[in-house]
Amino acid sequence: MRIGIATDHGGFPLKAEVAAFLRRKGHEVEDFGAHQMDSADDYPDFVIPLARAVATGRVERGVALCGSGVGASIAANKVRGVRAALIQDGFSAHQGVEDDDMNVICLGARITGPSLALELIDAFLAARFSEASRHQRRLAKVRDAEANRD
Repeated sequence: MRIGIATDHGGFPLKAEVAAFLRRKGHEVEDFGAHQMDSADDYPDFVIPLARAVATGRVERGVALCGSGVGASIAANKVRGVRAALIQDGFSAHQGVEDDDMNVICLGARITGPSLALELIDAFLAARFSEASRHQRRLAKVRDAEANRD
């Protein structure tokens, strides 16, 4: 699978470990930055290009990191076609894909330790959208809301 990864300074220490993990699992990784530690950088500068790559299909799924994961989630969800969520537990990591077709996982590197982060990413990537009619109906409503933003 082709996976995009992005972070600001808050997630920078975790990014290399996540990218190496993904490559060991056989995934192709596209790195959207940050490419160096800079405490003055801004998460939208890295997360939005990642989200756009997910939305256009350039990458199949995305991993967005920041200190809390909240900013990364907010930024990613501004891109039409992206369904990003801050994930902190295993159930949500797979259920978000199975029921809600989540395509970007957001993690708080200052909240979630490396071992748990890798477990959550593994569950996220292994999950597939169920395509159940009730989930398709709900996603259609989300797409409609997205298309008609104020």
